[in-house]
Amino acid sequence: MEVLLGITGKDFVILAASKAAMRGPTILKAEDDKTKQLNAHNLMAFSGEAGDTVQFAEYIQANIQLYTMRNDTELGPNAVASFVRGELARSLRSRNPYTVNLLLGGVDPITQKPHLYWIDYLASLAPVPYAAHGYAQYYCLSTLDKHHHPDISLEEGMKLLQMCTDELKRRLPIDYKGVCYRSHRPRSASEDG
Repeated sequence: MEVLLGITGKDFVILAASKAAMRGPTILKAEDDKTKQLNAHNLMAFSGEAGDTVQFAEYIQANIQLYTMRNDTELGPNAVASFVRGELARSLRSRNPYTVNLLLGGVDPITQKPHLYWIDYLASLAPVPYAAHGYAQYYCLSTLDKHHHPDISLEEGMKLLQMCTDELKRRLPIDYKGVCYRSHRPRSASEDG
């Protein structure tokens, strides 16, 4: 009963995840951050079985950081998505597969283009301009389809995600305890100093 939303714009990616950790209709924790900053260019939002999500997210985060330390270079969104998909596919063929759904977003450090990847627990990977997991798929994809365009600004993107969360509040009898937003936008030359 978790919600993940993601959107790309001209030069940014926003990921949103419900704050409540739930098991059926019971709220186990009201403030649960289901997002991870993987490196300077990539964000990940995750949902699924309680133990699997945190363990898999920390495993991915640690391996991305290890790669950066060993090779003195940071992976871009495409490379991270391929690595995550490979790890999910490998675990799927093991005795204890991870039951984790992910949205992976980032901005390519070379081209400065935003990327968003939809990844499910069966290791399916799809690059998308906007995405949803959980109950958000049923209620928010039509809103995203209607209002999203490639040159959307960060402010318009935040308003669009707010429209999606308002729709979820209207349609579902469940309190998600709000939504945690995380965005990534490359620094411009003027911000670098």
